[in-house]
Formats: sequence, structure tokens, C-alpha cells
Amino acid sequence: MTDHDQSLRDHLLSLLQGRNAHISFDDFVKDFPVEGCGQEIEGLPYTAWQVLEHIRIAQWDILEFCRDAKHGSPKWPEGYWPEPGEPGNEELWKESVAKFRHDLKQLEDLVAEPSTDLFAKIPHGSGQTVLREALLVADHNSYHLGALLVIGRLVKNV
Repeated sequence: MTDHDQSLRDHLLSLLQGRNAHISFDDFVKDFPVEGCGQEIEGLPYTAWQVLEHIRIAQWDILEFCRDAKHGSPKWPEGYWPEPGEPGNEELWKESVAKFRHDLKQLEDLVAEPSTDLFAKIPHGSGQTVLREALLVADHNSYHLGALLVIGRLVKNV
């Protein structure tokens, strides 16, 4: 493995772990008032748990797409969100957190694995690469973690 290859992998892992310009998932979860995860806030279309479950589903789907040619993605967009009538609760929150962490670790392991060609087209895709998919996960997670951070602040003040 070249120094450039290792450097790219290190940068991707840092981005996936949120050690750059945005909050890490673990730092967010540690400070979130979990008792308010299912609380509906006027003017917002989703509860915190619904957003968390959305990023978990999207991350899982991308991970499975990268490693399983037989994987079938959920129907867009409804398959990427929990049912609207299910606001969430502490038990569902903890389950989503555990699954999110598990899948993120799996994606990190895929990126870190020297035999993973980050630039090779995924054979069952339409031009996607593991590099593109890892960047997509990092971008999507970062976007929604920002929203979750704001929801957490609102939950604390309601």
C-alpha cells in the first residue's frame, strides 16, 4: 500500500468518524436527551428518533450495496424512513444507535481494508465506487447529525 493510499483511507475514516468539521456520532449521542427522542416539535416534520432511524437505514443500505450484489435497496423514499405514526422511544433509540454504530464500524473496516480498491467500480453498480459511497455516507450522516443536534437543543428547551 502506498503512502497516498493509506493517507486517503485515513482521511476517509476520519470523515466517517466525524473527527473533522462536524460532531461525531458518539459525542452527539452522549449528550442527547434520549427521553425526548420521540417528542414531536411544532414546525418540524420528524422526531429525533425518526431522523436517527433514517440515517441508520441509509447507511445500512449503502454498506450492503457495497458488499452484496444481491442486496435490494428499500423503496425510495418511504423505505428510508420509519412509519410516520411511529415517533420513537428510548428503546427504539438505543436499538437504532447500536445498529448505526455496528454498520458504521463495518463500513470503516471496508475502507481500512488494504485489499479494498477504493477506486474500482462496484461490479453490480452503475459506476459507483467504495470511495464515492463512503463519502456519501459521511456527507449524509453529517447533514442529519447537524439537524439532530438542533432537535436535541429544542427538546431540552421544550
